[in-house]
Amino acid sequence: MKLHTMAGYLIATVVIFRVVWGFIGPQHARFSDFVKGPGAVLGYLGGLTQGKSPRYVGHNPAGGAMAVALLACLAATVYTGMVVLAEEKHQGPLAPFYAQPAAASVSIIPEARADDDDHRSKDSRGKHGKESAMEETHEFFANLTLVLIGFHLIGVVSSSLAHRENLVQAMITGTKKP
Repeated sequence: MKLHTMAGYLIATVVIFRVVWGFIGPQHARFSDFVKGPGAVLGYLGGLTQGKSPRYVGHNPAGGAMAVALLACLAATVYTGMVVLAEEKHQGPLAPFYAQPAAASVSIIPEARADDDDHRSKDSRGKHGKESAMEETHEFFANLTLVLIGFHLIGVVSSSLAHRENLVQAMITGTKKP
């Protein structure tokens, strides 16, 4: 649980940094440069399937939509995870808002406990008991993030092939030929 929580805080830090960078970063990192409407996204995807999509030096409209979707999903995953931590362990930055006063602790990282990997009771079949609605929501957003990552990888490969350029290299170096 400790490693899981630390990973969540790391992701929260990256999401916050990327959102700030989306407003103060260089031209092609700014949201104003790549967030487009649904028509532009669908037009780009339609053109991509026909081999007629325009090339962009920054994010293409589909890539911009994916960046926003990934940031939103990651933020939702982090938030719901913090709520679960507050509700079940009475810890974390949201603990004062969800924990019972006598049990509240504002410890950021939970202490390791023997029941961390099995905090729900098991029934006679050995399966976990019912998860809370917030746990289900946390799991939903985590899984949705994985699905979006898969679509993002497909999009990067498709755009790289369509425009004959290495988008992975461009993402790492931050440069792309005009």
